[in-house]
Amino acid sequence: MGHYITVEKDVNVYVEDVNPEGQETILFIHGWPANHKMFEYQFIQLARLGYRCIGMDCRGFGESDKPWEGYCYDRMADDILCVVKALRLQHITLGGHSTGGAIAIRYMARHSGYGVSRLALFAAAAPSLIQRPYFPYGLNKDDVLNIIKETYTDRPKMLQGFGDMFFFQYITKPFSDWFFQLGLQAANWATAAVAAAWLDEERLFSDLGKINVPTLILHGIHDKVCRFPLAEAQKEGIKHSKLVPFRFSGHGLLFDERDKFTKELAEFIEECNFL
Repeated sequence: MGHYITVEKDVNVYVEDVNPEGQETILFIHGWPANHKMFEYQFIQLARLGYRCIGMDCRGFGESDKPWEGYCYDRMADDILCVVKALRLQHITLGGHSTGGAIAIRYMARHSGYGVSRLALFAAAAPSLIQRPYFPYGLNKDDVLNIIKETYTDRPKMLQGFGDMFFFQYITKPFSDWFFQLGLQAANWATAAVAAAWLDEERLFSDLGKINVPTLILHGIHDKVCRFPLAEAQKEGIKHSKLVPFRFSGHGLLFDERDKFTKELAEFIEECNFL
């Protein structure tokens, strides 16, 4: 079941609601530059286990509206709040992949985790995607600047290069083509604007300490985009957090080890219910 939710004047985001009658709700926030379809395997596996799975396309991506502005973490966290309130969601698990994980963290800090009982971070781009003088574990700033430049000059080439970094295990050519198309569904200005936000966003370091719900951190040890030390920094900064390394995964752990991904997420939710 898909529908649109208005998040501000003339801006609507697309939401896919799978198994609306499920007893437990998981709201998924996709990574850059994809959309909710990246979770299609999790939707079917988790729905079969009785979960309600909601996939939201961030503004500028997938089937959502593509305004010229509004691609900072604060505004995108506000969009999540609009979805949570519109759907009257309570006691949910908020899950985010990569940049979606960073936005989920901002949501928890900015909106005091409204409606959220559990947080799940998948290869999250936090506390910093790029290298900083006090945090040497991220991507080189020049590499990000090149991503932005190629977005405006040869976006297909940029997306192809990103796809080559994404997976650790073998994927077929048709699967690679499908993943490539997810990125093309975004607006090029949104793709570039979110990448630019990586450069400016430093408040995630302090956001980590504001999270006060049980948090699951799933991260591939071979991740070339959000390197594994980012997960260790998340574990150190978030109270009541659990880090599960994925030893046969890169950035695309939800594809590289999809069965393990589903198992760890479902067990985490069930364990929290008994706390």
